[in-house]
Amino acid sequence: MKIKIELFGDARDFSDQDYLEITLPELSSIKEVRENLIDFIKNKYPDNKNYLEIVRCSAFANEHNEIVQEHYHLSTHSKLSIIPPVGGG
Repeated sequence: MKIKIELFGDARDFSDQDYLEITLPELSSIKEVRENLIDFIKNKYPDNKNYLEIVRCSAFANEHNEIVQEHYHLSTHSKLSIIPPVGGG
């Protein structure tokens, strides 16, 4: 199944668009999305440890803007957002 991930904050640097599309097996979970994104970052930006940390620390939200946990299962054509931690000053 194809999943669209909207990119926010520092995660916008992952692509020249404001989203990524990934293909995963049916009923994949957020855990598998995170693992897929980590593999993507390792392949596209092998020397950028900051991008890996963004993926590891970020929250994910579903199409209803609800934060979802690692065990949340996706359905076909799901849309997600990756929400990196925000630092203020």
